[in-house]
Amino acid sequence: MEPTRKLVSSGSPLEPRIGFSRAVRKGDYVAVAGTAPIGDDGATVGPGDVYAQTIRCLDIAEAALREAGASPEDVVRTRIMLTDVTQWREAARAHGERFAEIRPVCTFVEVSRFIDPEWLVELELDAVLG
Repeated sequence: MEPTRKLVSSGSPLEPRIGFSRAVRKGDYVAVAGTAPIGDDGATVGPGDVYAQTIRCLDIAEAALREAGASPEDVVRTRIMLTDVTQWREAARAHGERFAEIRPVCTFVEVSRFIDPEWLVELELDAVLG
């Protein structure tokens, strides 16, 4: 039998326009899309603060995981994208607060920019249940 596909939305108006989901669960695998530091009001959270922005990205991604039926303990890979990789320690501090015991594989990369120039970080998560 084909595994069920579940789409998770964060309510972003960009999701239907671009044609993406915040997260997708297929069987025991969950992928969380590039997650930006956007507040409930649509504004950037923590302008100029990599740590605060990373915390916000993690909060959004973890909510998507839960809606897909997963938890942080199921995360096997994280990707952290920064516009200035020299600030990786601030993103790593936030990541470590959430994942010190779980210890997924993690990659930090520098990108030239994001859609919104106030965004300093985005992250992605992959999880496997079971």
